[in-house]
Amino acid sequence: MNSTPNSERVHIGIFGRRNAGKSSLLNAIAGQAAAVVSPVKGTTTDPVYKTMELLPIGPVVIIDTPGIDDEGELGSLRIAKTRAILRKTDVALLVADAGEDLTEHDRALIAAFEEAGVRYLTVCNKADLTDHPVPHGICVSALTGFGIHQLKEGIARACKNDGNSRRLVGDLLSPGDLVVLVIPIDESAPKGRLILPQQQVIRDILESQAIPILTQPEGLLDTLGKLTTPPKLVITDSQVFGQVAKLTPESVGLTSFSILMARYKGVLDGAAQAARLIDEVKDGDKILIAEGCTHHRQCEDIGTVKIPRWIEKQTGQKPVYTFTAGGEFPDDLSGFKLIIHCGGCMLNPREMKYRQTAAKRAGVPITNYGVAISHLEGILERCISAVDN
Repeated sequence: MNSTPNSERVHIGIFGRRNAGKSSLLNAIAGQAAAVVSPVKGTTTDPVYKTMELLPIGPVVIIDTPGIDDEGELGSLRIAKTRAILRKTDVALLVADAGEDLTEHDRALIAAFEEAGVRYLTVCNKADLTDHPVPHGICVSALTGFGIHQLKEGIARACKNDGNSRRLVGDLLSPGDLVVLVIPIDESAPKGRLILPQQQVIRDILESQAIPILTQPEGLLDTLGKLTTPPKLVITDSQVFGQVAKLTPESVGLTSFSILMARYKGVLDGAAQAARLIDEVKDGDKILIAEGCTHHRQCEDIGTVKIPRWIEKQTGQKPVYTFTAGGEFPDDLSGFKLIIHCGGCMLNPREMKYRQTAAKRAGVPITNYGVAISHLEGILERCISAVDN
């Protein structure tokens, strides 16, 4: 729980042509051999992720990408992967040759950065090999270390906080408030740990000097009965929403980790509107159910089994489902009636914003697991009012 999750780290993408020195630059910034380097073009065939603390920025993920000028059928696939990295990049580094003018590929990358709204720096590498570097940006030598400190300072300036002061739940609480967290420990729960949203909510409650109380669904009634003061909130795992709602008094605020995540990411209102459209689903309508992480699916998996079952019970209809996980997300969203996404705790804000924007451009409503389930359980308005401040 002490390590900053990747979804909360600044993502720095390194882009450029083959042999521009992208992997060498990653190693120079990291101060270690994080990526394989060689004089052979196309050594990096898949994105390389390096998680680290980078002063003066803090926790970051640096991503080394394949060359944008790769060739052949496999090269096209690698270029597609490189462009997909832009979806999660907060700051891009365009690595060019200090002794040459920018190429067509370099200019195409700059256009892609600007179209995606990604802040970027042009890094003129191999400055040690020329007496007259072309001044397109920050001149460095990944080999000698020249200019690397100035580059880090430039990255830090580009990474300045955008002023997002949202909190998961802490702004709803006062010191001393009791918060009951309902956390099922069943076959779908990870062994030996809590999932990320649960960890983050507990931390935020503690930072507010409120008091978290953890229980399982079957222990909720007993837990509430032992409290001399009613809790300010009951926060539950979405898959047991119905059970928990029946046991939680109407006078006590009720919500879920997934709803808090939608609120934190600033998409709760839109997610609620989209969830209400579940009632309009018809036979054959296409629904995309997307998860941001990859895991071994259980026989009663919430995304692939439980949500489809609840939708069909609610509507009496048989839609057609498409399931994606991890970094997978369709480029073409046309034809989908609805998108139901997980809370996105494993995706950084830029990736989630990309998915939200892609859905909006395609005219497809998008909601998340917890919001959709609360609607299917008939408690959406109650759960939203509990976190409306």
